[in-house]
Amino acid sequence: MLTVLQVLNKSTDYLEKKGIESPRMNAELLLADLLKCKRLELYLMYDRPLTEKELTVYRGYLKRRSTFEPTQYIIGTVEFYGLEFRVSPAVLIPRPETEILVETVINSVNKEDELQIMDIGSGSGNISIAIAVNLPNAYVTGIEISESAIAVAEENLKKYDLNKRVAFLNYDILRVNKDELSDFDIIVSNPPYVSKEDYGKVQNEILNYEPNIAVTDFHDGYKFYLEIISLTAQILKPNGKIFLEIAQGQSKKINEIMKENNFKEISIVQDYQKIDRVIYGVKN
Repeated sequence: MLTVLQVLNKSTDYLEKKGIESPRMNAELLLADLLKCKRLELYLMYDRPLTEKELTVYRGYLKRRSTFEPTQYIIGTVEFYGLEFRVSPAVLIPRPETEILVETVINSVNKEDELQIMDIGSGSGNISIAIAVNLPNAYVTGIEISESAIAVAEENLKKYDLNKRVAFLNYDILRVNKDELSDFDIIVSNPPYVSKEDYGKVQNEILNYEPNIAVTDFHDGYKFYLEIISLTAQILKPNGKIFLEIAQGQSKKINEIMKENNFKEISIVQDYQKIDRVIYGVKN
């Protein structure tokens, strides 16, 4: 029978030949899920033989990954800001870059304050839940157009027992009744920001598997920023704050949109590759 080490070596070669980025990491994540252990624990069981049943399941994992189906969808979970979230093809897979958005929000407030926060385009609920876990007096309302995404978010909500402080509502932010939403201290959003022109150039994993409504605005990449910033200017409390994740090259124009909508003290946070990743400001 093949051992863990032999299986990892063979599967790494297989995924590499299929053009999968970081093939070793993918092989390890898939095998760790199969064996119900942490990825690093695989290093302590290199000599463990796999049963035929385990090999059959693992081969199925590898076949799916070889077609560029994301590993996170195959195993059904992803880690985000130190928390585990269930994901499915109904939701965008949370990215490490979005942790910067969450961290910026958390670090900008007094953690003891009672805050009303809105998360626009809440997806799997990762932003809403991560903020609520780290701000014990915050009440978060997640706005999401996809009912399927809300179902996933509510599963994640149950896991962290936050039903009294987090709620997910089915809204189309482009058609929302502004009178129903008001007096928020903070608005946070990671909106679809890939333009229609650039959408065909994204990775196969994104293009073929992740929900396109969570990736592209089918326009110029700024449609949702215009709507969200305009809405935020109306429903934020005075001196309330807006926090937005942005793509490379977007910070200058979004800064201008925020100024046009009466925001001040606008700041930008870069990611680990020195790319402008988060922009935030204060309502006048």
